[in-house]
Amino acid sequence: MLRSVAAVVVTAASLTVSGGVGGAQEPAPASPVAPAAPAPVTGPMLFTLTSIPNGWLIGRTDLRPLLEVQADGRAIRRPDAADPDRSANTPPQEITGTIPQEVVTAAITETRALTTLDMGNAGVSNQSSMILDYTPQQPDQDAHVIVYDPETTDGLTEEQRANRTRFATLSEKLLDAFVADR
Repeated sequence: MLRSVAAVVVTAASLTVSGGVGGAQEPAPASPVAPAAPAPVTGPMLFTLTSIPNGWLIGRTDLRPLLEVQADGRAIRRPDAADPDRSANTPPQEITGTIPQEVVTAAITETRALTTLDMGNAGVSNQSSMILDYTPQQPDQDAHVIVYDPETTDGLTEEQRANRTRFATLSEKLLDAFVADR
């Protein structure tokens, strides 16, 4: 008799823990696995591409780079950063994404080459500018390329025009290679 009571107590205890007789719960359906969120773009930037529109320096303090790229290819693109129609009180749109490593590597080589070239100076003041900064971990290897008034070719030599075209091509390659996170 004592064994019967003990068996009932054990059975009752196990039913309580498991949810009862015939009341065992179905396992919860597996939720679809969401893709991992892309890594945030927070580290030091390897490249910064900035456009300063014509007349921007007068009264505007909200200038931001068009593109910032880390060594691993993570990037931030701001398509309206240099848009004169964007209110100074409205931050530019930020899109995170990546740039393929082969584009980053080629951009390093081309930026270093561009620093040795004469981009010319159109001689017009307060016009637009394009700036490409390459800032690796070793500060003594920094490279900065500035093209003043990139739309103007008057007064420039053929070589200077060709150098500006190389700069524009590199800038476009970096922007075009950007793939937004999904």
